[in-house]
Order: sequence, then structure tokens, then C-alpha cells
Amino acid sequence: MAFILSSPAFANNGAIPRQYTCEGADISPRLAWSGAPQGTRSFALIIEDPDAPDPRAPKMTWVHWVVYDIPANEHGLPEDAARSGLPVGAKQGLNDWKRVGYGGPCPPIGRHRYFHRLYALDMVLPDLGNPMKPQLLEAMKGHVIAEAQLVGTYQKEE
Repeated sequence: MAFILSSPAFANNGAIPRQYTCEGADISPRLAWSGAPQGTRSFALIIEDPDAPDPRAPKMTWVHWVVYDIPANEHGLPEDAARSGLPVGAKQGLNDWKRVGYGGPCPPIGRHRYFHRLYALDMVLPDLGNPMKPQLLEAMKGHVIAEAQLVGTYQKEE
């Protein structure tokens, strides 16, 4: 069975609704997953935009949300999970605004892609404090047994 990440809010490669962006309520969309491989002990999620600041001349990847130690028995995250409550044991890291939690799409120019990457890990990570993406990736090294991806797009209304 394939490891699949999806959202009822938008299709893969589809437009992310405004309520999940800086122009709306800036809440995280509901996410669901299935097909985690045998031996999964926890999940980690990173949402990032590789098109920053301009998709025609990207200079960096902007990280919107870092979550780790999501329990292996979970099959998704509810809408607005960063504020309304993550599953027991799950921890959040710092996004590129240097804040803990979710920061929605807020592209300065053009239509950007937002990669939601879910990693199945063969271990529960130690408490990393509030790691940024590089620290989380380093801690996960050698423990990723599967990866699922969901891509959404967003462009500010003119």
C-alpha cells in the first residue's frame, strides 16, 4: 500500500483556499494520511515554499511549519492543529518567521508551491526543543522509512 498524504481542503497541485493563508484566518488545513509502512514509530511534517521570494527567480526555501513526534497511531491532523491542539506527544519547531506553529502561504509575488512533506520514522525523536528544519532533518537522518508529499499552490489576490 502506498504512503499517501492528502487534504480535504485542496487537491494535490491544486489551489490552497484563502482561509489557510495570511490573507485569511491563517490556520493549517486538515491533513490525512494512509499507508504508513510497518515499523513506523512516529511522523514528522515539514511545510515549505521553494519558490521564495519570486517563483521566476527563487532564492530560498521558506519553511512554514515544522512538527515532529506525531504518534504512529495518528492518521491526520485537524484543521488549525497548531493552535487547537496537536496529538498528545507531538511537538512543533520554529518556522522561518522564527515562531513556533503554522504560518500560512503569504507569497510576495506570483503563484508559489507549498510542499507538505510527511515522514514516517522508525523511532520517536528525543525532545529537540523548538528545532528549525535543519535540526529536525539532522535528527531524522537514517530513520526515515517513507515519505509522502502533498503540493498546494497559492497566489495573493491582486
